[in-house]
Order: sequence, then C-alpha cells, then structure tokens
Amino acid sequence: MHNVRNITKDIVWIGASTRRQSMFENMFPIPRGVSYNSYLIKDEKTVLLDAVDEGVTSQFFENLEHELQGRELDYLVVHHMEPDHCASMGDLLRRYPKVQIVGNTKTFVMIRQFFGDDFSERAIVVKEGDTLCTGAHTLHFMMAPMVHWPEVMVSYDAYDKVLFSADGFGAFGALNGNIFADEVPFERDWLDETRRYYGNIVGKYGAPVNGLLKKLKALDVSIICPLHGLIWRQNLDVILEKHQKWSAYEAEEKGVVIFYASMYGNTASVADALAGRLADKGIKDIRVYDVSNTEISELIGEIFRVSHLVFASTTYNGGIYPRMEHLLSDMKALGIQKRTVALLENGSWAPSTAKQMRQRLEELKDIKILDEQITVNSVMHTDEGGRLESLAKAIAESMDEE
Repeated sequence: MHNVRNITKDIVWIGASTRRQSMFENMFPIPRGVSYNSYLIKDEKTVLLDAVDEGVTSQFFENLEHELQGRELDYLVVHHMEPDHCASMGDLLRRYPKVQIVGNTKTFVMIRQFFGDDFSERAIVVKEGDTLCTGAHTLHFMMAPMVHWPEVMVSYDAYDKVLFSADGFGAFGALNGNIFADEVPFERDWLDETRRYYGNIVGKYGAPVNGLLKKLKALDVSIICPLHGLIWRQNLDVILEKHQKWSAYEAEEKGVVIFYASMYGNTASVADALAGRLADKGIKDIRVYDVSNTEISELIGEIFRVSHLVFASTTYNGGIYPRMEHLLSDMKALGIQKRTVALLENGSWAPSTAKQMRQRLEELKDIKILDEQITVNSVMHTDEGGRLESLAKAIAESMDEE
C-alpha cells in the first residue's frame, strides 16, 4: 500500500521508515527505527530528490509509481551518495531508463565506485550556484562538502522556498504518519534523537555545518526537508538555533553530567554522592550514567547538550577502564570542544586513570580541566566526604563563572 504525503501542492514526500533495522550504519542502536526520506517534484518535469536504503525499496517504489501515475521520471537529484540513500539507485535507473542524474563532480566519482559506471550519458554535472528549471520550480544548488561526506550538496527550490538539506537537520526515528515537526511534541519525543544523530553522524564536521548555516542566511527558507527524520515547515528557528550551537560546539544548557566506570559499585557510589552534593548547591537536572550500561552514542548526545562533564573511572590493568576509554576516544574523533571537566579516579593500588584521562582530554580544543580532583583507594569512607564537598564546590563555582 502506498504511503505518501504532500509537502506543498507540487512536492510530495515518498519516503519510507523501518522499525526492523536495529542498528544505523551497523553501529548506532535505533530502537525507534529510522526514516529514509525521498521527495518528488511534480512539475512540467518530474524530479526525484534522492533515493532510499535497500531495506525500504519496496515501499519506496510503490510510493513513486503511485505519484508518477505513468509519467516518465525526468531527473534524479543526488544530494548524498551514501548507500542509505543510494543503494536503490541501480534498480531505479533500470526502471526509468530515460532519467537524467543530477550531481556534482564528486557525486559521479562515487557513483562509479559503487556501481562500476558513472552513467555519463545521462549525467548533468552541477556546481555551486547552478540551477535546474523544471517548469514553475527552479532548484538552486549549493555545495556542502563534509556535511558529512565530501560530495554532499543541498538544493533550494525558490518557488516553494524549500531547502532539500541532505543529511543536514536530520534525526533518528521512524516517522509515524506525522512527518512534520509541528505535528509532534518535538522537545519531548524528538530532540534527544535529533541531538544524538547530529553528535554521532555529523558532529565531527562543525565547521562545514556552520558554513552551510551561513549560506542559508541569504535564503528565504520556509520548509526544510532532510533525508532522515522530521520535515520542518514552522518554527524553523528551533532547529536552526540548535544546529548553530552544535556546530560551534557550544553547550545547549548549563548543566552537569557524570559518567562513571565502576567494576564493583564503589566508583558508582562516589559518583552518586557527588551528584547529591551538587544538588545541595542548587544545580538542577544532574544526570549520572554508567558507561558500561549506556550506549556510547547516547553519552555523546549528552556531551553535546551540557556545559560541565565529570569522568569517574576505576583503574583497569594500569589504564583507563575500557568503556570509559572508548568514550574519550569518541570525543576526540568527534572533535568535542568548549567543555569544563572534572576528574575522579579509583584504584585499590596504583590509581592512575585521572592522569591518563587528563592527557586524553588535553588533546581536545578549549577543554577546561578543573584542578580539583579526587583519588579513591577502593572505597570512599564517610570521613573523606570533605573531598567530595571540595570537588562539588569547584564545579559549582566554575558554572557561576560562565
């Protein structure tokens, strides 16, 4: 059964969602599924804006055929060549042998890499500032390299003021009939998955994202159509402001998140006690995570959210506990910046994780590491509570300074 929705009179969402896929990129858990968005412009010419992942091709082709109603497909615009959008392209080209492919030079290099053919006989190569007129609609192309692959571009339809944003402004999560952000409680149900998507998929490329945001300021955009997640047609400032902060590595809010790695619960006990001391100082919405039992991508999402981070780790084989080390490695890979950090270590003999974590964090840009830190030998006892109080005070004072 086809499942489509009109975005404007001429532009139709013909994408599909999956709730059977457990991992995105075979790495990030997606318990709420994910959508693969595709769009069709029905004008004097018909234009397909991106294809879909091979897992949803049956639904996608049913949607496309329903909307074309026997018409030829004239153009396929490829904004992003990653397989979750282009794995179905080979089948598409066989079904519609007259379709012309619109992409930039790097797009066609990747098409050859994936398909063994660049389809040069039907290629339309575009560059920054080029346009494609389809009748009433004109697509304006802007290059957006490294948002988040080097061939990425976006397009702007001047007629309906629609931005087709590739992987920009996307989110994890299947679409449940409501495809527009104004149809759902975004902050309650979608913000965390939007942040997790950004932080883990696009987060390393803050400067290119910021560059794209600057280009958009020159446009009158009324609708944003990403390749994953919700479509924005109201309150665009909400999603644009979030991406402005994330791309600049600025915290969304002033707050504290404590990450702990604990083998037998003793480091966890200290982490919880620290959270209590922070709460006594008036700090609200403190969050505490066991890195062994929380998906790393969720922890990265939290790091993009708040200003202050605490890393509490037991020593393991003379080094950082492996799950904590994984988190710190991901932070480096994603280029995390502009956070204030406190450290806590535990070890029954030769505790050394604080020094090692400090060295890892010093490799990052604009990370302020508080001088106050705690070393625990096996268990923290009641008469050592003053050290917790000192660390909590240092964290609270650093929040007041910002």
